[in-house]
Amino acid sequence: MLDYGLDLSAVEHDLALPDLVAEGDELDALVSAQIDWTKSTPAAGWTIAHQIAHLASADANVLVAVRTPDAFGAVLKKAEAAGSQYADLDAAAGAAKPRSVLLEQWRAGRTEVVAALRGIPLDHGFPWYGSRLTAALMVPLRLMETWAHGQDIFDALGVSRRPTGRLHHVASLGVIGRELSFHAAQLPVPSEPFRVELTGPDGPTWAWGPEDAVQRVQGSALDFCLRVTRRRSRTETDLTAVGEDAQKWLDIARVFL
Repeated sequence: MLDYGLDLSAVEHDLALPDLVAEGDELDALVSAQIDWTKSTPAAGWTIAHQIAHLASADANVLVAVRTPDAFGAVLKKAEAAGSQYADLDAAAGAAKPRSVLLEQWRAGRTEVVAALRGIPLDHGFPWYGSRLTAALMVPLRLMETWAHGQDIFDALGVSRRPTGRLHHVASLGVIGRELSFHAAQLPVPSEPFRVELTGPDGPTWAWGPEDAVQRVQGSALDFCLRVTRRRSRTETDLTAVGEDAQKWLDIARVFL
């Protein structure tokens, strides 16, 4: 199932790669200025080092999938063997490395991922966890994950984060991943169309879906992104929903594939 059957027409491909670079650079500026990476983040048991290690490991796996797809089976076997502890164990292994080593590993991996994804057609398929992806989806996915784990670090440090237009990529993934939210919750996927209207960081309205849809979600783009990445509970956001299915979606929303 290529790209999980998602409609990627709302993804701004021309902006996605440079925005991915910018997202990584912003987080890099924050963490490179922090000497102590042992500070706890909102993710249980995860320090700043765990968060960066997770991003670095994911980048390494992207490179395996794109460059040597036949070898990606070994990555899957490792994940299957560890089960639900895979992410924690993987992050812990990376976090045990010296801060300088981990920082350089993450920096190098980010650069290589951008080069690798730039070097293949948008519709070129490669293996991933449980499916096959293309660069068209992987680029915004890496941006989303960088932003989400970066949010954990910003929160841990108590640093205010200025939202940018790069959130449009994350919001788009949240919208097109609505069906995945219902699948993950083992609930029937609504057949009705949804209308999503979000206020972007600089004031414009970002909209998806037919204007006359009964199921509607509205609010700030920042809060929507925080919700679909599960960085905030629904009650911590300004999001509103009209329609039973829209209400349910905000309760179970997720963007992780």
